[in-house]
Amino acid sequence: MSYAPYGMAYAGPMTPMTTPPMQYPPTMQNYPYPYVPQPMPMQMMPMAYPPNAWSYNTPRKRSTPDFNMSQASSHARTDADGAESAQSSPPRPHVLHEAVELAEAWLRSLPERPVGVPIARDEMRGRLDTTLPDQGADPATVLRRLAAEMEPGLVAMGGPRYFGFVTGGTLPVALAADWLTSTYDQNAAVSVMSPASAAVDNIAGEWVLQLLGLPSGASVAFVTGGQMANFSCLAAARHALLAGEGWDVEADGLAGAPVPTVLIGERAHATVVQALRLLGFGSQRARRITSDDQGRMRPEALEAALAEIQGPVLVCAQAGEVNTGSIDPLPAITDLVRARDRAWLHVDGAFGLWAAASPAHRNLVAGIERADSWAIDGHKWLNVPYDCGIAVVRNPADTMAAMTASASYLSVDARDPSAVTPEASRRARALPVYAVLRTLGRRGMADLVDRCCALARMAANELAECPQVQVLNEVVLNQVLFRVHGAETTAVLERVQRSGICWVGSTLWSDQPAVRFSVSNWSTTPEDIRCSVAAIIAAITGQ
Repeated sequence: MSYAPYGMAYAGPMTPMTTPPMQYPPTMQNYPYPYVPQPMPMQMMPMAYPPNAWSYNTPRKRSTPDFNMSQASSHARTDADGAESAQSSPPRPHVLHEAVELAEAWLRSLPERPVGVPIARDEMRGRLDTTLPDQGADPATVLRRLAAEMEPGLVAMGGPRYFGFVTGGTLPVALAADWLTSTYDQNAAVSVMSPASAAVDNIAGEWVLQLLGLPSGASVAFVTGGQMANFSCLAAARHALLAGEGWDVEADGLAGAPVPTVLIGERAHATVVQALRLLGFGSQRARRITSDDQGRMRPEALEAALAEIQGPVLVCAQAGEVNTGSIDPLPAITDLVRARDRAWLHVDGAFGLWAAASPAHRNLVAGIERADSWAIDGHKWLNVPYDCGIAVVRNPADTMAAMTASASYLSVDARDPSAVTPEASRRARALPVYAVLRTLGRRGMADLVDRCCALARMAANELAECPQVQVLNEVVLNQVLFRVHGAETTAVLERVQRSGICWVGSTLWSDQPAVRFSVSNWSTTPEDIRCSVAAIIAAITGQ
């Protein structure tokens, strides 16, 4: 098997390698856990395609003129204790350069930084100023102190060996675009506020539809994450199903409304359940459809449940079970739902729907284009910064009816972002999405998906070589689920997390503790997998 070209990444065929040599990185000397060896920083290989897409180390040339620091300093005065005050001075532009330097230092540290949760929240509060000051201070000084005070409590979530919570990293171009998003400071609600943001939002949405093979006329809303993506999609479903019964839920509310039956998988994600609660469907009223040993909804159980229902029905399927990565049998499910009138099929595909971007994995989500709505996360496999979710609805009229607000001072166009989201004021979240898709293209996105899946299989294979480890799932995507025999799984997990070499998360599977190992980061290499598996096995064997 070979991997697509990645700068800062392994690019050759997967071959057996020895465990990389270990050293004590400087960052470990202040780490609160016992002193633990750390993998030697990997030598990253610059690649030709896509140019500069996979590196934070591209030579840069400043085009911004240097700020006049002496002039800026003249506006500040010095307090008796030597601290500068910005009581009457304008904001100092040099604080931006300070932020760049702090950001670069953080990014450089990620490959060797201990991965984990170093200190508790209450201890972290003790390191921060908690009293609101009467007088202001120099912005750059505040920023430096804040960074230094936060440092012990920061988790290397963007690093290559953080395998918890299906967390992606941040591609360099996504981070840069996110900086510009903050710099431009556009309210991306309606086009009259920011024509550029609205246009980028529209184009990025069109690209997402094309990449995943979803209906070209669907509405696309960039929201905060999977929670709001599911909420937005199910709000559109609520509108459509009740409108079909002659009920205007937006005008008349839910009191006295006909009640659609909601069917969800036994392993439905918590954000789907939360969305049902927020929308008045009720989490306890949703009927659970049994799943197989991988967490996939059983179509025969769904068929039996549908046969008992006469009225409107909402079916929530899943592409990417959060523990196993398994995908519901979408062709069979879509056949069952499409055979009915007054039925809506929603697919929660926070990370699993990205499989459609890969020709090698697209078959796993065959049939997704026949659903009515889809929830996706950008800050997972797309590797854009937090926060970014994507809500897609086949019929834009349904989501507009559920979401659009009107006011005497506000004219909302059908293509405006606020027409299809629950937010009015909103960040221009589509800019990083546009930048990533423009940089990677179809091929680069497919490479990213394929590579993470291959690395997950590599991790599963190496873990399975340990007699005390039982891999519990079929590794179809980027998730590995395993349990330790002959040792306490929870204790092993804690030792791994304390080591600082990698971070994996806990879960319950079949009512027993298990460990999730999720590969979603663009910068993870085979070397990262190898030394992380070695750390896990060392925690099991005590060696």
